[in-house]
Amino acid sequence: MEFDLMTGSSTWATAGDLARRVEDQGFSGMLYTETGQVPWMQIAAAAMAAPSLTFTTGIAVAFPRSPMVSAQVAWELAGETNGKFRLGLGSQVKGHVVRRYSADFDRPARRLLDYVLAVKACLRAFRGDERLSHEGEFYNLSLLPDAWKPRAHDFGDIKVDISSVGPLMNRVAGQVADGVHVHPMHSMHYIQNRLLPEVAQGAETAGRVPSEIDLIVPVFAVAGDTPEERAPWVHRAKTQIAFYGTTPNYAFQFEDLGFDGITKTLGDKMKAGDLQGMADTISDEMLDHFALVSPWDEMADRLRERYAGTASRVVMYLTEEHMRKDPESIDKWGEVARATRS
Repeated sequence: MEFDLMTGSSTWATAGDLARRVEDQGFSGMLYTETGQVPWMQIAAAAMAAPSLTFTTGIAVAFPRSPMVSAQVAWELAGETNGKFRLGLGSQVKGHVVRRYSADFDRPARRLLDYVLAVKACLRAFRGDERLSHEGEFYNLSLLPDAWKPRAHDFGDIKVDISSVGPLMNRVAGQVADGVHVHPMHSMHYIQNRLLPEVAQGAETAGRVPSEIDLIVPVFAVAGDTPEERAPWVHRAKTQIAFYGTTPNYAFQFEDLGFDGITKTLGDKMKAGDLQGMADTISDEMLDHFALVSPWDEMADRLRERYAGTASRVVMYLTEEHMRKDPESIDKWGEVARATRS
């Protein structure tokens, strides 16, 4: 099981420095989110600084980009990292896609399925496996003159992953994706009883083997040797879970565990601007399902107990923030990384 760091917007210099430090500590890789900054240039800077790491987008927003553009960027990053790159794609939510990117969002599950197939058609054409010819429900690509074809390299077997939460998108992942970016707000009940069976259903329809589809799992990991040391990170985890929990489509995450009405409560408190009340709504019992809280010397064991045999990669959600606020914690996270991978 690989051990990655989640990161986001930064300068190129900062990206390179962070990559060097986590590489030195024995992390497996870095996962880059896309919010106010595209991930590509940061990945390039980080890869030059730390060539042993694997880099993943988690996720790059698909619909505002042509599948050809996504495939071209992925091809270049795969070549420059000697194959240590995975393209993670996602639909994002309708408001962002339509109002921030001015792109189409209708039928997102079917659209993302066609998008991934189109990206993979481009990659096959780049490898020289076949002529570019994708005719789908949403995307059609048929022109790739030699002058516009990316330069050849030996790392063209690029993994294309997608983020998914609900049954439609989980089945799409099973049909066409090489990996699934699991939502950070998840329980093992959700993974075992919803996500994996739904991914398997999709895989069966496509004649694929479900076990060959990787799970990339962000984790709210809170480490500290005393309650006082853990307290600010427990609060931070509860705050983030509460934020995600306001989404109506995620209400089942609470309800499946017997916590009915939590999404409405969180939504009401958010409307009232009661951020502390939102965090307080997430009880310690809920936190046990959605996060891992432990002393430093138990964290690697807890990660393996929960995710070994299920996750291909665990991704530390809060750890970069922890390292920024407490620079000495990087050594402790390095011990966790090396023990988790051993």
